[in-house]
Amino acid sequence: MKKGFFFTTLLVLASIASFAQVKWNADPAHTSIIFGVKHLGLSYVQGHFNKFNGTIETTDSTNFQNAKVDFTVDASSISTGVDQRDGHLKTDDFFNVAEYPAITLKSVSLKKVTGNKYLLLADLTIRNTTKRVTFDVTYNGVIKDPWGLRRAGFTAKTTINRLDFGVKYADKLPSGVYAVAPTVDITVNVEAVKQ
Repeated sequence: MKKGFFFTTLLVLASIASFAQVKWNADPAHTSIIFGVKHLGLSYVQGHFNKFNGTIETTDSTNFQNAKVDFTVDASSISTGVDQRDGHLKTDDFFNVAEYPAITLKSVSLKKVTGNKYLLLADLTIRNTTKRVTFDVTYNGVIKDPWGLRRAGFTAKTTINRLDFGVKYADKLPSGVYAVAPTVDITVNVEAVKQ
């Protein structure tokens, strides 16, 4: 009886261990959230967010299939290099950071397509509006850094329509071209550190 209980306990513990989560934190010094949007139909304005936190949880330290991804961005940390424009982006014309201080992304699935290419399906919330978006993800590998930490790298890209999220600024030129295009390209470069 005791022997049977002992082996059952070992099996349960082994099962729990096999599903234990491996957590990775985005390194803010080596992670960037960048966006680009066309201005007056002529050129692209790029910007980024300075403050965010992100985690990736896996059941294996080298296999990111089905990993859980969770990011929260401080919308007020938006920066395009022009103070006046950044101030406008924080108003109700765009992000309304006073009322909606956070932008969030929560994964629905992360599936390997081929080689180092993955597809991330995630719920993106901007201005309290959530839409499901798809990111093309390139997995850049895992290394052990000179300080003994395990690091993983990813590049994720998607394109969204900001109007779908209530980012409503919609001034148009007489030609009908948007002053600020609805389409926004997003690139997230992540360097994550295993905890």
